[in-house]
Amino acid sequence: MSGAMRIAAAPISWGVCEVPDWGHQLDRERVLGEMRALGLTATELGPDGFLPPSPGHRRELLDSYGLRGIGGFVPVVLHDPAYDPVPEARATFRSFAEGGVETVVLAAATGADGYDERPVLDIGGWKTLLGNLGRLLDEAEEFGRAVTLHPHVGTMIEKRDEVDRVLDGSAMPLCLDTGHLLIGGTDPLDLVSRAAARVAHVHLKDVDATLAEQVSAGKLGYTEAVRAAIYRPLGRGDVDVAGIVTRLGQAGYQGWYVMEQDVILGEEPPADGGPQEAVRESLAYLAGVASGAEGDA
Repeated sequence: MSGAMRIAAAPISWGVCEVPDWGHQLDRERVLGEMRALGLTATELGPDGFLPPSPGHRRELLDSYGLRGIGGFVPVVLHDPAYDPVPEARATFRSFAEGGVETVVLAAATGADGYDERPVLDIGGWKTLLGNLGRLLDEAEEFGRAVTLHPHVGTMIEKRDEVDRVLDGSAMPLCLDTGHLLIGGTDPLDLVSRAAARVAHVHLKDVDATLAEQVSAGKLGYTEAVRAAIYRPLGRGDVDVAGIVTRLGQAGYQGWYVMEQDVILGEEPPADGGPQEAVRESLAYLAGVASGAEGDA
C-alpha cells in the first residue's frame, strides 16, 4: 500500500440518516465533537438538514471542529423518463464546489422513502438510467467534482447483475460500499479484483452474513436488519475488510475510506460512548490492517 490511508467518518455511524422515522437523530454538535475526539479530520456531510445548507456556513462549522467535508450521499431518481435529474444534480455539484467538497456519492433512488422495497427496472428504465449516468458525469466535470454511483440496498442498483450492467453500460465510477454490495449479492473483494479501476470512493462496513442472507432472501426487511445490528464494527463481521483494503492498495487506490457502520438509535440519546465506541473500535482495526499492509509492501 502506497501512502497513508485517507480515512473519513460518516454521520450514519451515529444514526443520522435521511430516512423518516429512522431513529433518534443526534445533534450535529455531539456528532462532530465525537468525530474530533476520535482524531478524525474528514467526514461525509450526512443528510440534508444535518449541516447548514449554505456551503460557506457548512465549511465554517466543519472547520471549527477540525473537519473537512469530503463527500456526500445524494439519492437521485435516475430511471424515470418523466424526470430530469440534471437540475437537481447541478445544484448539488454547485453546492459541493462552493463548499470545497470533492465527491458526490449518487444513489439510484426509487423515488420512495426508505430502502425496504423497490420496483424492477424495464428496458426503458435501464436506458434512461444509463443515459443519465453519462449526463451526470459530464455535469460533474463541468463543476470540477468527482462523482460515483453507490450500489445500495433498496435502490435501483442493488444486485450483482445490476452492478455489472452499470459497469458494462456506463463509465460511471463506483462507490464501493462493502456492506451494501455483500447484502445485494456482490462479493466486494471479487469486485475489486475484477474492476479496481472503477472504484473511486469506499464506504467500509462489516456485516453479519446470516442477517445479510435473510435480507437478500426477502425474509427480513432492511431497516429491521439494521436495527438487529447487521452492521458490525470492522473486524467483527464476515466481510474480508483486510483483503479489500490490501487489494485496493495494490491496485493504486488513493481515494477515501469512509468509516460507515449504519446504526438505528433508540428514542433516547445514548449515554457517553455508544456510537463513538463502535467507531473507535473500527478505527483501531483499520489501523492494524494498514500497518500489516505496509509491512507486507
